[in-house]
Amino acid sequence: MLNRRAMLRVGGAGMLGMSMPKLIRAAEQTRQIKPKAKSVIFLFQWGGPSQLDTFDMKPNAPAAVRSPYRPIASSADGIEVCELLPNMAKQMHHVSLIRTMTHKMKNHASAGYYALSGHEPPSDDQRLRDSLDLFPAYGSVVDHLLPSDSGMPSFVSYPHVIRDGSIVPGQHASFLGKGHDPLLFLEDPNDKNFQLPELSLPDGLSIDRLHRRREMQQLVDRQMRLMEHSGEARGFDQYYERAISMLTSDNVRKAFDLSAEPTAVREAYGRTSYGQSCLLARRLVESGVKFVTVYFSNSIGGRRVGQGGWDTHGFDNTRMYKIVDKYQMPLTDQTLPTLIDDLHQRGLLDETLVVWMGEFGRTPEINKNVSRDHWPQCYTALLAGGGVKGGYVHGKSDERAKFPLEKAVKPEDLAATMYQLLGIDPNTEIYDRDNRPLIIGGRPLYDVIA
Repeated sequence: MLNRRAMLRVGGAGMLGMSMPKLIRAAEQTRQIKPKAKSVIFLFQWGGPSQLDTFDMKPNAPAAVRSPYRPIASSADGIEVCELLPNMAKQMHHVSLIRTMTHKMKNHASAGYYALSGHEPPSDDQRLRDSLDLFPAYGSVVDHLLPSDSGMPSFVSYPHVIRDGSIVPGQHASFLGKGHDPLLFLEDPNDKNFQLPELSLPDGLSIDRLHRRREMQQLVDRQMRLMEHSGEARGFDQYYERAISMLTSDNVRKAFDLSAEPTAVREAYGRTSYGQSCLLARRLVESGVKFVTVYFSNSIGGRRVGQGGWDTHGFDNTRMYKIVDKYQMPLTDQTLPTLIDDLHQRGLLDETLVVWMGEFGRTPEINKNVSRDHWPQCYTALLAGGGVKGGYVHGKSDERAKFPLEKAVKPEDLAATMYQLLGIDPNTEIYDRDNRPLIIGGRPLYDVIA
């Protein structure tokens, strides 16, 4: 039987021309697909990479559109990638490209929230503020519906809190409560003394003393009824208990111990914050973490050289084609293919979904600063492992990678695909703080699923 929300969706889709038999078959298909992914590694490329300079090149487009970089063949028949990604080209037989991601949010904050939550923001506003009225992060939904039973946290994110002025929504549990927030840390995994203060006790504080403190706090909490009356505090008790559990867990400490990795492996990922973050992501899913979010940078980039994200408008002579080939692209070509290959060699790729994407793409037309501006109408997301097809392209963009021609995909559809691969029904409802039911995803991309 289809649930009530699924039936409402069926009715809406029917008005778009899909027949009831087709819709019922689609619903049955959802039920028949066996989950293949145990974990997701979500590599968020803050700032918005250019589709035309990475995975959807248009070498026959006019000079004002096409990339100055050449496309090169890859390990997947018929799929070309940028010449600055030669190592990634060797891994494309593991990859599904979605070349028709699309939405209408042109500002980083609103587009970032959309990408991190799979839910359209109330407005396209750079001043969009974090709020308990907005949707939670993917990992928080996973922790709520499919919590880890391995003793590991379900959701870990690092090594940044991203912002563009104010903090971007969609990075925590929001109305689901703090008990479903990620284990968030800002320490640099590339630091030679990297360790999490959350996994070590302060000097002079024993576990027994910590438990006694907790018992006293619980008494105060009950008297003040914080857990009943404060949306901000809801779930904090669960969060605290989880923190104590992690402090006493050898498995958790071992998972975060990057010093246990051979030097050759650490060098292969790259001795950078992002490179070691990707290596740590592999260690975490190997240890049972369900959802890992790695942020490429804490800033969009903008006018910075040699740091920051993918936002390269060309202001102050920071031209895209004098920057990305020295920082963003080499960093990507070292870490992303190494992660995919490492997971494959360890037998983990089939059960680990890797997602690489930004909040939007870049304009087809190269601007007067010899760079590209924001473009959400058509951009590319990369998926590998976790039950998706290898060497596959979903959808087709037009001759300038400006608009989708076939099989447009919205962020909520990508969210539904991730949930589906994890074994979570995308039609599942969660409830906001006003107890209103909200569906967690859109329509899964069945063509992408192997």
